[in-house]
Amino acid sequence: MTGEPVSMSESFTFYIDGVPVEAAPGMTILDAAQAAGIWIPRLCWHEELEPFGGCRVCTVKMNGRSCAACTQPAEPESVVENDSVALREWRKALVELLFAEGNHFCMACEKSGSCELQALAYRLGIAAPRFEHRWQAREVDASHADVLIDRNRCILCARCVRASRDLDGKNVFGFTGRGPERRVAVNSDARLRDTDLDVSDRAVDICPVGAIIRKGVGFTVPIGARRYDGAPIGSDVESANDELESANEHTEGGAAATVRQEE
Repeated sequence: MTGEPVSMSESFTFYIDGVPVEAAPGMTILDAAQAAGIWIPRLCWHEELEPFGGCRVCTVKMNGRSCAACTQPAEPESVVENDSVALREWRKALVELLFAEGNHFCMACEKSGSCELQALAYRLGIAAPRFEHRWQAREVDASHADVLIDRNRCILCARCVRASRDLDGKNVFGFTGRGPERRVAVNSDARLRDTDLDVSDRAVDICPVGAIIRKGVGFTVPIGARRYDGAPIGSDVESANDELESANEHTEGGAAATVRQEE
């Protein structure tokens, strides 16, 4: 959905941190930012899924009002703050709370180096959470032949819930409980093995952390070749913008040279 070119006949302009951004009617702030090569931090958002607005990491301020960039439609001439000191501190606090609320041991996690939560913590400059860890005992379900779910690592982003429902058409996952007791459950009174989850399901690989993983493939990618070993999270979006600007400069330079030759 994001990253698609904006139709200039229908587009309007708004501003992110003073930078003019083109958007089409119906595009969210995050959609338009993504297309413009501006990265907005997020965890629950995924390009294949309908926006959820649950993690609040993508919180921005539009005309002074806080909102989730993944669900808030862009508006003509609106002014959006994304990279302010206050918003960076807000995001750091949210990520630190996720680490403190769960049981995340990155060095021993199969998702280390490819984990979006870990990568976001590095990008935000978090060395260690400032909040006291809760160290809750949570269930690990390894009953399935090919897939394991470790609720100690779950951040309740609902990606697996939405992917199973909307992409796989199965509804394997859902939420149960409220408040601090909220957790991801399966659509069976027993275990993961009793569901119709298949290792090929999109819900298996869409988790941003190491809560749902394939068995037998952990640590197969060497350090240095993992997703975020070579570049920080969000750099793919920003590099796409750099390439676009470079292409535009090349085109403009070529056009200017042609004009000079004609003169």
